[in-house]
Amino acid sequence: MTTAPHGALARGRSRARGSSLARAEDRTGKAMVSPTVLVVIGVVILPFLISVVYAFQEFRLIDIGPLGTGETTWTLDNFRQVLANERYRDSLVTTIVFATATTVGSITVGTAVAMSLRRQFPGRGLVRALVLVPYVLPVVAAAMIWEQMLNPQYGVANAVGQQYLDWARPISFLTTESMEVWGLPVPVALSVVVLFDVWKTAPLAYLFVTARMQAVPKELEEAALIDGVTPSQNFRHVILPQLYGVLAILTVLRFIWSFQSFNEIYLLTGGAGGTEVLAVEVYNELNQQGDIGTASALGLVMMAFLGVLTLVYLRMSRKELAP
Repeated sequence: MTTAPHGALARGRSRARGSSLARAEDRTGKAMVSPTVLVVIGVVILPFLISVVYAFQEFRLIDIGPLGTGETTWTLDNFRQVLANERYRDSLVTTIVFATATTVGSITVGTAVAMSLRRQFPGRGLVRALVLVPYVLPVVAAAMIWEQMLNPQYGVANAVGQQYLDWARPISFLTTESMEVWGLPVPVALSVVVLFDVWKTAPLAYLFVTARMQAVPKELEEAALIDGVTPSQNFRHVILPQLYGVLAILTVLRFIWSFQSFNEIYLLTGGAGGTEVLAVEVYNELNQQGDIGTASALGLVMMAFLGVLTLVYLRMSRKELAP
């Protein structure tokens, strides 16, 4: 008669202890995560919200009062100006062309280098280390080296062109918008910044592809060789299918990074010669025109494009990690 009440009391005390322990663990977890949440709010969320507020105001640097207490006017004019301005539309096209060309170029070059360095040969370690030099080289130093090489007065590119390729005059690679080559218009400055970005970032694609290829079962290639496939058939039917996942994720990542590129382009051309991408436009609006509202609106438009690409990347990553 007395066993049941004692058992119920014990179970009640056990549930109470379990509930108390769960609450303590919950408080500990929140306390551990709080510093990270505060940093994210202060560094990411708050500046973003301020940019959103600025984007809906006629806000110029000369209009800002002490501590930002000047009069403000809420408006959609900044977005209307961004969407209606032909210069911004041209910059969007330039940005998409630049991002597409650098993405395709860097992944193609990185994959080709990874394939060529698969087999053992004397000095392979040294060659692999040299391949990574452009990626680890500071972008300022790399841009300076390219500027010296492409200088129209004393650069090695013009010296070789005039001496061995019969160029009639030096070419200003970093400021010439377009010129005809064999009857076809070539965007000179844009091509140079694309080549620079491909040279700088192809080693990253090489690392991604090399890491994935090391996980490819050797039995597949050995079986294909026994069947008498050629090297091109081996790449197309055996290796390339194993790389689809990493190449897809790398393509989305590279496009996102290229879409927001600024340093390389501004250091090489300053946005001259048809290389004025959206990131350069945002910088010019803010620092040269002093128009905070338009710069913020343009930044939000860029972020909308990148948001779509980020969602694509997250969906692809989820599928890649799914068992």
